[in-house]
Amino acid sequence: MNYRIILPVLLLVFILPAFQCKKESGLSGCYKGRLEVKGICMNYTIKVLEGNIDTSLIQSNWTDPHTGISHQNVFALGSVCDFPNDINQGDEFYFQIGNVSDGCAVCLAFYPTPQKHLSITVKRSPCN
Repeated sequence: MNYRIILPVLLLVFILPAFQCKKESGLSGCYKGRLEVKGICMNYTIKVLEGNIDTSLIQSNWTDPHTGISHQNVFALGSVCDFPNDINQGDEFYFQIGNVSDGCAVCLAFYPTPQKHLSITVKRSPCN
């Protein structure tokens, strides 16, 4: 066997996939959500209504201990500095996962939220 040919072929087989583009993994794309719980001090719970989101990023079922109401496919808002003030509990909106924020001051009062948090960017219209 000619090792000068086999070795480069094997390297291509194992190294080339590392440089290929990744398919959507739930960290890109556009989703439709609803503000389920508008808790004090930006302790918000958001439900995913539409979009093929990676289910490991959200909680499939969470019960608000104060109300006893069960919510499906939810997450806690992680990007509290940039969430629009005019979105109220029950409002639907579009968003993308990921947000770079400079930080902001929020009060330290607590309202229960799901354990999984996502930083999002709210879109004013459906994403294309």
